[in-house]
Amino acid sequence: MLDNSSDNDHSQAVLRITDLSKFYMMGEVRVEALKHLSLDFYAGELAVLLGASGSGKSTLINIIGGLDTPSSGKLFFHGREITAATESELTAYRRRSIGFVFQFYNLISSLSALENVQLVTEIAEDPMPAEEALKLVGLEHRFNHFPAQLSGGEQQRVAIARAVAKRPELLLCDEPTGALDFQTGKLVLDVIEKVNRELGTTTLIITHNASIAGMADRVMRLRSGELSEDRRNLTRLSPSELVW
Repeated sequence: MLDNSSDNDHSQAVLRITDLSKFYMMGEVRVEALKHLSLDFYAGELAVLLGASGSGKSTLINIIGGLDTPSSGKLFFHGREITAATESELTAYRRRSIGFVFQFYNLISSLSALENVQLVTEIAEDPMPAEEALKLVGLEHRFNHFPAQLSGGEQQRVAIARAVAKRPELLLCDEPTGALDFQTGKLVLDVIEKVNRELGTTTLIITHNASIAGMADRVMRLRSGELSEDRRNLTRLSPSELVW
């Protein structure tokens, strides 16, 4: 069991969301994906955001990551308003500060594991070497393997290495175990926890799987676009202790 008496500094929010709403029009029907959401995320925190399909989880992570914009409300990163950023400023924000891990790995099939990670290190300002990123996720023996030669869990670990190689302050993981079996999923969660612990990367895992909440510093739940729960775990389980 991991000690939850962390050294994280919760006095200053890395990310602050205030009164955030997002709606879509589907024909003549107005769909409210997020409703007046206010949340803070803190340095080094590992947070799990739970919710059923359609609860607004992916909409929120896309707004946090600068891939989408809210209908109203504001988002601040280190006090700078991201919701007021220009398109070029948003691109810089995504490139410098955000690492994405999705359910499906989005690796380039014609490139090796090492080359997939190098795609990011070539455009990042202060990247870790691609070899170091792959070692961090336990794939030092797979540098020259292509995605088709890797298991699903190994491909997801390459995707994590690619996301963290640019040393992002925020690691956003959208259903990172959704395409994996139970045992492989736990191995991937172990890698995400290791990145959070060793690099101090503020990490948000979005999932419908409530069992994953046990590994978090903090657990939030969205229901119909509204925050229905926000609590801290008294103790934090290691991924190997999770059961679902």
